[in-house]
Amino acid sequence: MRLIPVFLALAWGLNWPAVKIVLSAWPPFTLRTVSLGCGGLLLLGLALGQRKPLLPPRAAWRGVWIGGLLTVALFNMSTAFAQLSTSTSRAAVLTFTMPMMSALLARWWLGERLDRSKALALALGTAGIAALAWPVLRGLLGEGPAPPLRGLLLPLLAAFGWAAGTVLLKRWPVSADRVNFTAWQLLIGAGCGLLGALLTGEPMVPALPGARVTAALLFHIVLGTAVAYWLWFVLAEHVSATVSSLTTLAVPVVGVLGAMLLVGDRPSASDWLGFVLVLGGAALTLLQLRSLKPSA
Repeated sequence: MRLIPVFLALAWGLNWPAVKIVLSAWPPFTLRTVSLGCGGLLLLGLALGQRKPLLPPRAAWRGVWIGGLLTVALFNMSTAFAQLSTSTSRAAVLTFTMPMMSALLARWWLGERLDRSKALALALGTAGIAALAWPVLRGLLGEGPAPPLRGLLLPLLAAFGWAAGTVLLKRWPVSADRVNFTAWQLLIGAGCGLLGALLTGEPMVPALPGARVTAALLFHIVLGTAVAYWLWFVLAEHVSATVSSLTTLAVPVVGVLGAMLLVGDRPSASDWLGFVLVLGGAALTLLQLRSLKPSA
């Protein structure tokens, strides 16, 4: 259980520049249709190989649709279009306002209490994200070049989708195999992507990518989508909604560093301050996870 947050930080962090690379060749809806569809089919193949049922029980389908529409479809479509409107590092950081949204929604919908450790981790994460987002806010305040407003709103919409889906699945817990449960959420997300592609006229047969784009696409499908989503739902099942969301605070740090190395982003001094603060919040969360008793 303790290694899941580390894997998620690496897989989802590096997934940001991977998606940016693929978006240089494929449009957003087409990319999400292919990646989410392939990720879902890979997990169904895993379920078949393990001789597990391919369909969740009837009672689990409400949770499948909640996760598929909010945590998968709304999140993934918003983040893909966000990367076309702002830099990868900015999109990654702004999206990770989701721990704050999750904490607030969990307090309102689940009655979860914010203890000192969660509150401190939340404060550090909030301060870190504010520092990393400062150049965007300066532009909106007229103190520099103003970025497109959708570059700010789309990551926040993605954050809300993720937080709402996570908290609702805690409110209405699902008793189902994690593999097929996750697979069908990804397939619902792929269906939403296909619908978006049809409505907007995106090409249904994308161009064959080069070696760099192919490598990024394979990473995105296997590690950043199929495996990461499966492990996320396993983690969310065993810890509180606030803790599971705070765990991912390290993702934007990995995402920004990956964007520097892979797509040429150049962070400012405020970015480095944000790295330190966000890592502090993530470290507190990992320490709290260590204190959790393992589930039977």
